[in-house]
Amino acid sequence: MTKRLVRRLLPFLGWPRVDGKSLLHDLGAGIAVSLLAIPQSLAYAQLAGVPTYYGLYAAFIPSIVAVLFGSSGLLSTGPVAMTSLLTAASVGHIATPGSAEFISYVTLLALLSGLFQIGLGLARAGVLLNLLSHPVLMGFINAAALIIALSQLPALIGIVVPQTDHFLVDIWHVLTRLDGLHGMSVSFGLLAMGLLYLFRRFAPRLPGVLIMVMALTALSYATDFAEHGGSVVGEIPAGMPSMSVPAVSWRATIALLPAAFVIALISFMEAMSSCKVIAIRTRTHWDENQELIGQGLAKVVAAFCHSMPVSGSFSRSALNLASHARTGFSALIAAGFVLVTLLYFTPLLYHLPKPALAAMIILAVANLIDFSALRHAWQAGRDDGIAAALAFFATLAFAPNIQNGILTGIIFSLGAFIYRRMSPRIVSLGIHSDGVLRDAMHHGLPPLHQKVAALRFDAALFFANVSFFEDAILKVERENPQLEYILVVASGINHIDASAVEMLRGLVRRLGECGITLVFSSAKRQFLDVVQRTGLAAEIGDRNIFGADDLALKELFRRLAESPKTVPAS
Repeated sequence: MTKRLVRRLLPFLGWPRVDGKSLLHDLGAGIAVSLLAIPQSLAYAQLAGVPTYYGLYAAFIPSIVAVLFGSSGLLSTGPVAMTSLLTAASVGHIATPGSAEFISYVTLLALLSGLFQIGLGLARAGVLLNLLSHPVLMGFINAAALIIALSQLPALIGIVVPQTDHFLVDIWHVLTRLDGLHGMSVSFGLLAMGLLYLFRRFAPRLPGVLIMVMALTALSYATDFAEHGGSVVGEIPAGMPSMSVPAVSWRATIALLPAAFVIALISFMEAMSSCKVIAIRTRTHWDENQELIGQGLAKVVAAFCHSMPVSGSFSRSALNLASHARTGFSALIAAGFVLVTLLYFTPLLYHLPKPALAAMIILAVANLIDFSALRHAWQAGRDDGIAAALAFFATLAFAPNIQNGILTGIIFSLGAFIYRRMSPRIVSLGIHSDGVLRDAMHHGLPPLHQKVAALRFDAALFFANVSFFEDAILKVERENPQLEYILVVASGINHIDASAVEMLRGLVRRLGECGITLVFSSAKRQFLDVVQRTGLAAEIGDRNIFGADDLALKELFRRLAESPKTVPAS
């Protein structure tokens, strides 16, 4: 018990034993990941609206905490595009982007979203993340990817426009001011996109992002890009980030709570997708609740070291996996190279052109756009299609407050779920040519018998839908005046609650007064256990509960045959 508790508190103790060969693999993977993480961190800090070196801070200590206390040793944690966009959008409506207040609220947002994740993990409530359905998530991701790409247009072409509360209006302002674009910025941005595409297409094994950053930084210095009006990263403080308690404002906390919950949800969905891939590829187990704790602690630590919300990165985790990393030491090595950069190489980043970072972000999120997922959601079901489309358009409409878009999708999908459970499918049955009870309407089957009707209820029977079930039974009674038996095929009922028991009790008595017997067949153990414990089985009668449909029909037809009032089958 003690050993299990220690492993729960310190999951890194469960890493595979390190030997010379695995350490060599981890070293190579760590270097590869750091070469991607460093320029990406600068770009995503720009996307989040904070100083670029905040991205390096986020790729250092938080990444170490995440791998030590998470469940997946190969998950690479740090700044990511979606979380960065959510951060900028969430804080932007209560503080001016770039201001000291804005930066303070970003660290507060990291703290709040981290506390949400830690709370969910400690409560073993990771299953609640399933409230975010795949169609809603894909609708949101597609819209957010478009927003991320469009948000980088000003930096890419060197236009400065005032920001309003409506993202689409801001983009329109950019498009109407193309005559004022900065030629050198456009050249650097297009060159960056071209280089990244060429590396991805023809030399994917090379660190294309790092090579592009080094080349354009050197070109920026050689051409005096900054002196000609171009925007560069500028001075980055050398050394480790200072640690301090984040400033907590009650007003800001209340305003940021919904956004913090959305960031906790979305960022963990990103991390979870990577963890699932890693678990499948390495044939290892991962714990979603422990990963929630690890990711939450990483965000809290980010808040204490002047940084931004972090998450598991799909691209860097995939690179870690492809580089044959064996343990979490690869993440520690990558963090070590980020530290070396902070200590010694920050002056080299002064002339890094921001259009290059914008190009990097645009190409990174281009892979997230997948409109076929929206089509597949519609093909799967009307509700799923509507949920995906609603999340997509609401995210665009509410931008920059894109968290409202995903909340809209979640509310609709939950509402549709509840509505479907309140009015589930009830099938009128007939005897098919193969002798099995099947959907009478679908197969064009005649009624069973003038004195026998059969229905199948395809859902759990609980307080929200008991009236729907009762109405369906009473409708059959009204439409068949000669009815003596109503057979309920209960194979689809996997749960029954107290409200359902009382409804059935009243229904048995009411039908009995009218000379109609309620009969059940193919009931699951969950159903039978409840009706036995509550005494309902005695009121239904053991002779009216059958283990199989054919046994029920055979017995009912026998009873009718022995009755002097029998009406021939139609």
